[in-house]
Amino acid sequence: MPSEEELRTLLVRTAETAELDFKSKFEVADASDWLEIIKDIAAFANSGGGTILIGVNDDGAPSGADVTGALAIDPADLTNRIHKYTSTHFHGFKFIECEKGGHEICAIMIRSCLVSLVFTRVGTYEVAHGRQKTVFSVGTVYFRHGAKSEPGTSEDLRMFLERELELIKRSWLDGIAKVVEAPAGSRFAILPPETEPAGPSGALPLRLTDDPTAPAYYAVPLDTTHPFRQKEVMREANAKLAGRKTINAHDIFCVRRVYSVEKDIKFCYTQNYATPRYSEAFVDWVVQKYEEDESFFNKTKQQFDQVKRGVV
Repeated sequence: MPSEEELRTLLVRTAETAELDFKSKFEVADASDWLEIIKDIAAFANSGGGTILIGVNDDGAPSGADVTGALAIDPADLTNRIHKYTSTHFHGFKFIECEKGGHEICAIMIRSCLVSLVFTRVGTYEVAHGRQKTVFSVGTVYFRHGAKSEPGTSEDLRMFLERELELIKRSWLDGIAKVVEAPAGSRFAILPPETEPAGPSGALPLRLTDDPTAPAYYAVPLDTTHPFRQKEVMREANAKLAGRKTINAHDIFCVRRVYSVEKDIKFCYTQNYATPRYSEAFVDWVVQKYEEDESFFNKTKQQFDQVKRGVV
């Protein structure tokens, strides 16, 4: 998967490549758009990773299309859709909101998969008068050929295997080097995810005690601290609002963006290559904000629109 620094470089590109694809728009209600996205994600994952930019024309110029719907996609929903057609729970992608030429762009950054994604179900949609168009067929494996996502060849499969073997070899050698460099008597410690390095070279200062009355530390499972995904946050909040207000996924999306929820470990735990998880405290906070001000969600959407336009 490209880094966010590499993404900034990709945003200035004016042509598609084997690692970059442009889409002028994405309509959440359009079956053909979903199937094309799934096909391209599979092709990128099989080819070593890449990036899809939604809201960009073929010449690299912003299309001006509204990409709010794409940015509001729940990664778990996309994973389920990929599984529907490949029988694989692939979640090696990340949605990033970015900007090009004063227009909002949705970037989908995709990493390489360990096992090639093969379509186990045909992907078709209706075009007109009951006629069907096929985007991909059963048994096909897609790869990137230049700027296109196309069925793979024997050469594509050979390169896929060689790439994965090289990655495994590098990970083994890297692990060996780390063990060799560790001082004699070194020990490993498991720390909570919110702990931040503070010492030189990323070292983490620790305090030890032999006080038998000191409380013992134990790790709390993520399913306990942050049990909800975005859809579940919406469901739980609506249950607590008890009909006084009904919110949707876009309401939660605007709250997340305006209040930088992903940066607060109390509310959100972000994971590499997986959908963010949210806490009960976040649900309670959302409900509390509405109880304090019934126009909270409307005001938040207005603030989000201002942020998109660069007003604030």
